[in-house]
Amino acid sequence: MGDVGEFPDAAFSGVHRGSLQPGEWITLSDPKGRRHSVKLERGKIFHTTKGGIEHDDLIDGPDAVTIRSKGGVEYLALRPLMADYSVSMPRGAAVIYPKDTAQIVTMADVFPGAKVVEAGAGSGALTTALLRAVGVQGQVISFERREDFAEVARKNVTGFFGGEHPAWRLEVGDLVDKLSETDVDRVVLDMLAPWECVDVVAGALAPGGVFCAYVATTTQLSRFVETLRAHGEFTEPRAWESLVRDWHVEGLAVRPGHRMQGHTAFLVTARRMAPGVKAPLKKRRPAPGAYGDDYTGPRRSDRTDEA
Repeated sequence: MGDVGEFPDAAFSGVHRGSLQPGEWITLSDPKGRRHSVKLERGKIFHTTKGGIEHDDLIDGPDAVTIRSKGGVEYLALRPLMADYSVSMPRGAAVIYPKDTAQIVTMADVFPGAKVVEAGAGSGALTTALLRAVGVQGQVISFERREDFAEVARKNVTGFFGGEHPAWRLEVGDLVDKLSETDVDRVVLDMLAPWECVDVVAGALAPGGVFCAYVATTTQLSRFVETLRAHGEFTEPRAWESLVRDWHVEGLAVRPGHRMQGHTAFLVTARRMAPGVKAPLKKRRPAPGAYGDDYTGPRRSDRTDEA
């Protein structure tokens, strides 16, 4: 993984620094912006339509250099960032994209030393970010129902970190059946029916712990949020999505890009109340018909917080 210098456990923190070494992945970009992921091996040649590039010309050299193919085309050689790695990794299940991964790590406040549970592991994109965030003193326990997806995740995560991460445990099976952890700081779910896990997660989370779900559709979003509210021992859920748009900046030609990363999923977070403590009831009245004709919640005349 290159020269990790004086940083303890750097090989397991996702820190890639120093000279390029055999076994590392690099990204080669041509003048048209086309990118190729290449695993460096001594004696190997990366073949392009414009001639080959010898791996040995890059190994033991610095990161962020240019190199010419035998046909004279200049390529930019860089170590991939974690975001680059996650979108290019081999996939079993779809990956959580970097824009959502960044929101999860930040908005769920995943901190060094935290104890985090995730399900499902998918292809391991979020797992790499969680492991980097908790560090070697933390713990990430990943659940994945499908053994084939779990194997893909294992290969991707160990490929990124250069070996088995000491803070990671991967379990094949259903979180509802297998989760026995307590005093968990954060739980992140990426699954079709996260509302089925609310009771189990409530039993695992420490008071103040964050419950985060990644759901793709409005129906999933609604059912999960209402299940949290009905449970009563979580704070009022917060739901949002993030949209990312590049900008074209060239001289005076400054305009929005033609492409953007639009809807991928909704994110929902809520905090665990202390056991037996009910969250304050939501006081604002829902829209007429929001809960059906049998809704018996407070009417406007029952409210005491209006001016």
